Amino acid sequence: MPDMDKDEYRENHSEGNTKEERESIVQLGTSTAKSEKGTIQCLTIVGQIEGHMLLPSNTKSTKYEHVMPMLAAIEESDEIDALLVLLNTVGGDIEAGLGIAELIASMSKPTASLVLGGGHSIGVPLAVAAKRSFIAPSAAMTIHPVRLNGVVIGVSQTFNYFEKIQERILQFITGNSGISRERLLELMLKTGELTTDVGSVIYGEEAVNEGIIDCLGGLSEALDYLHKEIEKRRDIKPEDSAL
Repeated sequence: MPDMDKDEYRENHSEGNTKEERESIVQLGTSTAKSEKGTIQCLTIVGQIEGHMLLPSNTKSTKYEHVMPMLAAIEESDEIDALLVLLNTVGGDIEAGLGIAELIASMSKPTASLVLGGGHSIGVPLAVAAKRSFIAPSAAMTIHPVRLNGVVIGVSQTFNYFEKIQERILQFITGNSGISRERLLELMLKTGELTTDVGSVIYGEEAVNEGIIDCLGGLSEALDYLHKEIEKRRDIKPEDSAL
């Protein structure tokens, strides 16, 4: 085998991730962890959630057109057993974020989310979308009313539109977590905490106590939950699931 072919072979078949897997990590922020306990797809949602408008090239972003088909492929794949979502986002486009959150919430496979650093704004629905949510003790979540950028027409229809968008967010968060609508609204409309805004910033343990996040923990706790859920699914016989 020529030296060039050997080098190329080593690059594509080196220990750990293959060339395709390394490119997936760099371009899409995903990786696949395989072990005897199961195969877990890891998806990172970082920076700002990009919607229909392109963000500047120097802005760290998560593109919904990458994430949505990826989630569909994970759900349909026979090789992937579960999904782990790692979150460190400042928020972003409401509809793109809600669209991703709805896909995660509708998956039949075991899913877990882990908030690291921050799960702000539309990051809150993304965090609660998984079947089990975790948050690091030092992580923060900002809860505030809907904000729109650009020109806003000061008519009643605009404010009605604001209310409808906010209602969608409220329903999703309360439907996928343990916090009540009344308490979520109270945190969302709180004054005096944010310098130039309305809302609240809550941290790891507080997010759990409020019922937004299920568990305080880190990577090992999230993986342990997924491993247990994968084992449960393996124990269910095909004839049992048909009953």
